[in-house]
Amino acid sequence: MAFSSRLLSKSKQLCGNGVILQQERLIPVRHFAKEANRPVLKGDEMLKNIFLDVKKKFETALGILRKEKITIDPNDPAAVSQYANVMKTIREKADLFSESQRIQHTIKTRTQDIPDARTYLLTLKEIRIRRGLTDELGAEAMMMDALEKVEKELKKPLLRNDKKGMALLLAEFDKVNQKLGIRKEDLPKYEEQLELKKAKAQLEELEKEALEAMETQKKREEFKDEAMVDVKSLDIRNFI
Repeated sequence: MAFSSRLLSKSKQLCGNGVILQQERLIPVRHFAKEANRPVLKGDEMLKNIFLDVKKKFETALGILRKEKITIDPNDPAAVSQYANVMKTIREKADLFSESQRIQHTIKTRTQDIPDARTYLLTLKEIRIRRGLTDELGAEAMMMDALEKVEKELKKPLLRNDKKGMALLLAEFDKVNQKLGIRKEDLPKYEEQLELKKAKAQLEELEKEALEAMETQKKREEFKDEAMVDVKSLDIRNFI
């Protein structure tokens, strides 16, 4: 295919930048060459294990992508669903976080040392914004109103270790959820919707990268008279 070299380069970039490992931080690892009479340090062994683990996850993901047909069409619900299913398979086989699990992990690590409820809620908002999520229901404002109500009743800022105060706040949150029609039993559905949203965004990025690659290639003299192919007709398996 005329644009194969450029698309191959782009596809590899995407594999490393989040489509496969989805924002996993790749830790720089030194070259582990054998040296005579050099003792193996604990830190070296740890870094080697990290490198091998990341390598295994990456190879697992590529192995799945070489088998699964992906249609680069973010406007087709069926294509988005198929892509989401492929990403789910990759996460399960490579033992990677889903988007909801990643958010939960971020919340846990970012908020574990926060003492008060207000800072906790503000941190949740910051995490949401950084993850590119929208508060379409206005839940954050309603949660803040609930906190204001509880703190007014307590006549002091609410600390997270205040069991009585937190019980009052959680009761108010239950009212908010009820008003918004949010039920615990629907959480799997919300997680699925989040994964579909993420899949659509990644397909949009793939589409953008593929078009840019072909536009760049078309500027070259030997390809200037060649028609661009439809992105939806591309088979990613040919460029991995």
